[in-house]
Amino acid sequence: MKVGGGWRRFLFLLPVMILLPYLLSVLELHNFSTTVDQPKKHSKKSDHLVLGEAAGQGLRNRLQCQGTKSLNKTRHNASDRLNSGENVAFVTVFTVYNSSTDRHAEKKNLDLVTIGNSSYTKLERSMAILDSFIKFIQVTMPLSNVIILTDPESDLQIDKERVTAYPIQGEYSRDKLMLQRIRSYIAFLTGKLEEHRKQEGQGQINHYIFTDSDVAVVDDLGQIFDEYSSFHLALTFRNNKDQPLNSGFIAVRGTAEGLQKYSAFLFSTPPEKKLRYNKSFLAKGKDFLEEVLKVYTTRYMKASRMLGDQLALAWVVRSQPSFDSRRFSKPVAFMEKINGASVLFLPCAVYNWTPPEGAGQFHGMPLDVKVVHFKGSRKRLMLEAWNFFNSSPNIDDMLCLILASGRTKYDF
Repeated sequence: MKVGGGWRRFLFLLPVMILLPYLLSVLELHNFSTTVDQPKKHSKKSDHLVLGEAAGQGLRNRLQCQGTKSLNKTRHNASDRLNSGENVAFVTVFTVYNSSTDRHAEKKNLDLVTIGNSSYTKLERSMAILDSFIKFIQVTMPLSNVIILTDPESDLQIDKERVTAYPIQGEYSRDKLMLQRIRSYIAFLTGKLEEHRKQEGQGQINHYIFTDSDVAVVDDLGQIFDEYSSFHLALTFRNNKDQPLNSGFIAVRGTAEGLQKYSAFLFSTPPEKKLRYNKSFLAKGKDFLEEVLKVYTTRYMKASRMLGDQLALAWVVRSQPSFDSRRFSKPVAFMEKINGASVLFLPCAVYNWTPPEGAGQFHGMPLDVKVVHFKGSRKRLMLEAWNFFNSSPNIDDMLCLILASGRTKYDF
């Protein structure tokens, strides 16, 4: 009886066992179809700043904030800016990729980002960032010129005082832009040397600061050339093993004495001796960048879209046998001789500080910060910072806004 009962139960369950794989397949197909047919839900990014506790509270020599109100003062002094920047020019690379796109159609078809009372398409965002870059310089170093190295074919039109577009032929595609940036810097310096040669050394000598266009200069940088009087080129460093140098800030000294000697040398030296001594009078900064370009193109072309220039910079510096990389661990300026050039290393914490989740995240913002770099998706914050400063022109309070801003809301 027990055996017969077991067989009856088996015969009863047999149809279910046969149909079960089919039923599971149908269920899986239904689930897959549901996943494909229904669009994934993306978390909506905030359209306003999210403020949190400002990093570095209670730490010595750090900006102390209560909300967006500064509780202590930085070294920024508006009265010192009246004559600042007289012999310093800022140089950046910028190009327009879709200048032929109808902007009204773009606004209709693409998602817009709204900041304050303005809405921006992708192209308009880039132009707004460039505009803020220029405005910050005009506030902190009003006598400085801004030079924009650009593709001759780009439709770049900027009507601002002391701002000049400087076309340089090259390859400005997104994949090669970082490589082209170094080439443009070299071409620019070569052109300036030629100008001084034609003027027989009598033209005005400028120092040049090459920066990304997503930086805000919040203090006078002319003091670099006064305080450190013997460097040819300055780089910014951080305590990062793989990428200790950031290419978003490079200063090159315009050496009047050297250029004047070079000019006199051209007109007084016999031709057979010019070839031998010519190189010693050329700008050391340009020579250094040419060495970086050489390393870039031979070692790091796979990183030509991003980081290749920073990797090349680090390789050139570290290849110097006497160089001690441990010096990058402390945010203190120092000088080194690299391939015949006197290179000044400046700490990113002061000259290339990045908002939260970058350099200084856990240690706050140094009181003597001079350059804020809005890398990557922090660019919205740059526009927010300018709007805040424009409505309440207090640099210290603006720096508190930057320091307390939440990382999760950045959207471009």
